Amino acid sequence: MTSGIGTDRLAPVGRSAVDVDGVRTSYLQAGPPEAEEAVVLVHGNPGPAEDWRRLVSRVGAFARAVAPDMPGYGESDKPDRFVYTVDGYARHLDALLDRLAVRRAHLVLHDFGGPWGLTWAADHPDRVASVVLVNVGVLRDYPWHSLARIWRTSGLGEVSLRTTTLRGLRLAMRQGSPRGLPLEALERMHRASRDPAARRAVLRLYRATDMAAVADDLHRRLPGDRWPVLVVWGARDPYVPVRWADRQRETFPRAEVRVLADSGHWPMLDSPVALELPVLAFLRASIGAASGTAVPGPRDPVAGPVRTTPR
Repeated sequence: MTSGIGTDRLAPVGRSAVDVDGVRTSYLQAGPPEAEEAVVLVHGNPGPAEDWRRLVSRVGAFARAVAPDMPGYGESDKPDRFVYTVDGYARHLDALLDRLAVRRAHLVLHDFGGPWGLTWAADHPDRVASVVLVNVGVLRDYPWHSLARIWRTSGLGEVSLRTTTLRGLRLAMRQGSPRGLPLEALERMHRASRDPAARRAVLRLYRATDMAAVADDLHRRLPGDRWPVLVVWGARDPYVPVRWADRQRETFPRAEVRVLADSGHWPMLDSPVALELPVLAFLRASIGAASGTAVPGPRDPVAGPVRTTPR
């Protein structure tokens, strides 16, 4: 699984696409493409895989990394016939990993990628090597945030997404990221809001999801002490507040929890180095444990305060 690429270097990131049950699915990939063990990074809403590009490049220096655009997002198809539910996305992820010959996955999950990826993990526990949860997890008793409540309301959700402007989006996203998000990320979000098929995907997903039921099912089915689990959370996330970080130990008793004091809902965008330090160290250790080969650690300094909660 390891390669001769230095851990302080960025690996080249390529974009490819495969047909998955009739849905063209685009993905980013770095590292050895033939490796059957891979780090699989799953975005949420609004996504897409481009949010992971920097981390894909860093992971690709020592392992295979795959980050798909899930249906309805990014450069992947957005078909009307797709089942835009948590189970539908989990099934799609399973078929995609089969198409890419990924037999063992180190999951890195964010936002709705959490329910999608964890549902897949509950269905296929033998194929999971480790789990990284970024501002997401098993959200028991979670109340929908204000934007989600709008999107879940018929008529109001359609108007909200259709009338989104780039300036309005920038102002709204300041709430979710105190440092602000890069302009290119905001432009991606705005382009998605202009696409009727992408809007339809978002609205169907939110309206089909009973998060309390999903969380209860995952808590019941996940083998919480079976895999190494790292939880990384932006302390200033208004959508999924940081109190849910420590609560992940209800499902994953041995989870390591890191809180990024100056980050919001998108640590990979507003605090990338602070996110990468614990994530890359965790993945190197997990991949090394799985392969029996030690992977050298990073030499990067920490960018911003990080709090580790006691285990």
